[in-house]
Amino acid sequence: MVALPVGNPDNDSGFWGMVLGSFLFALGFAGVHLATSRLPTTGVVPRSVWLSLAGGVSVAYVFLHLLPGLVARGAKVGLELGLAENVSATVVFMVALLGLTGFYGLENLVAKRRRAPGRVGGEVVDLQVFSIHLGSFAAYNVLIGYLLVQRETEGWRELVTFGIAMAAHFLSADVGLHQDHAARYDRFARWLLAGAVLAGWALGQLVEVSGLAIGLLYALLAGGVILNVMKEELPEDRQSRFWAFLLGVCGYSGILVLA
Repeated sequence: MVALPVGNPDNDSGFWGMVLGSFLFALGFAGVHLATSRLPTTGVVPRSVWLSLAGGVSVAYVFLHLLPGLVARGAKVGLELGLAENVSATVVFMVALLGLTGFYGLENLVAKRRRAPGRVGGEVVDLQVFSIHLGSFAAYNVLIGYLLVQRETEGWRELVTFGIAMAAHFLSADVGLHQDHAARYDRFARWLLAGAVLAGWALGQLVEVSGLAIGLLYALLAGGVILNVMKEELPEDRQSRFWAFLLGVCGYSGILVLA
């Protein structure tokens, strides 16, 4: 099924404006992946003010936009699947928990390899672990690129708030990936991640799924964002800037509430 993000392309110029706007955000996401390792904020301890600020922006979006939306999505799940209200809400939040748990498992696996003897040149030696880690993030990028097009709520406000939050999220998460995989990130990973988000955008233009599936995909995304931001901000060795994180939380919360 061909997806039509906004209006009818035959008589609504807003459709093509939305397509262009979402594509520009997708290009921006790809640019973040390609440029992360070149930024002066990468590998800096204490953690860069800008990275902590970006983490705060991502968290504000999740808690004020994605998570409250899970309640409404739970009602839709119950309506479409014929489930009781309390059961449908549980299903949606379980999907969010699945996203968080899955990424935690990946990070735990990488952390164990990082501490293992024989680690050479700042890279996780085990190529299999690198492939699993990178493949999971590539799938995650496809999901974000897809939701950039197939959003639950149409319009520029939703596009811009989602785009800014995910760009900030990519910036924070990519620094962690670069620290985990060093030269492999520069040689290969950043190109795959950039391509994955563009592939997700293209998939969103071509394939439209049910509202039920979109709601569950948003729930999965919420869990992934929470884990990845907390993973980058909480470890003591990151020496994160709490004031910058708080500024990001408060500033973007204000934008989301007032917009």
